[in-house]
Amino acid sequence: MRTGLEGKTALITGASRGIGKAIALALAAEGANVVLSSRKQDALDAVAAEIRAAHPGVGVLAKAAHVGDADQAAACVDAAVAEFGTLDVLVNNAGTSPHFGPMTEIEPAAAAKTVQVNQFAVVQWTQLAWKRSMERNGGAVINIASVGGMVTEHGIGYYNATKAAVIHLTRQFAMELAPSTRVNCIAPGLVRTALARALWEENEEQINTYMPLGRLGEPEDIANAAVFLAGDAASWMTGQTMVVDGGSIIRPSIA
Repeated sequence: MRTGLEGKTALITGASRGIGKAIALALAAEGANVVLSSRKQDALDAVAAEIRAAHPGVGVLAKAAHVGDADQAAACVDAAVAEFGTLDVLVNNAGTSPHFGPMTEIEPAAAAKTVQVNQFAVVQWTQLAWKRSMERNGGAVINIASVGGMVTEHGIGYYNATKAAVIHLTRQFAMELAPSTRVNCIAPGLVRTALARALWEENEEQINTYMPLGRLGEPEDIANAAVFLAGDAASWMTGQTMVVDGGSIIRPSIA
């Protein structure tokens, strides 16, 4: 499958580990220049070195930025355009979940942080990518939501509410930015990442037996979907949410 990504430039938030890192590696493998963003420069530098070693022909820029800080976000997008000329792919991947428990117990500060990082950052970074490059040159935006945005769950209900918002933001932006820019979403199931460690580490074997495809997701599973959505094969696709979850939401009910 030809992706048409060679020479394009992709910016990935939350790129220092987990799903974001896997997406950056996968896009670089297709020949795309990659701009890596997360809070810690040293972690980004390590990922950048790994990408340069594996794919010496692609451009790599590591630029630390807090995803919820407007000035840092603008500086990161501006650096990407200054370095590579255009920004062709934006992956809104960074996320947080500071509260675990019922929504009746969430504190305002935790709720505000969850919205800022998971929800409003999608708006903020998409605005920047559009105004700095995509309005003139076109492109593709990929938002990372969660199957939690489609179901109810114990413990992470507020996180899931922000991911439900991301699914709708995807549709709204797809309508507003068409026809030059495509906007799609990936809704991962339970993936083996540090962010989700509390959900799988203690009972991974039991979870695997419960999954229709028999295993947890790996970051590379989500990266494969991102490459498809970023590339030419998805050129007639916008406003959609791809569920990549090992079949978790098709499990029959206990009843």
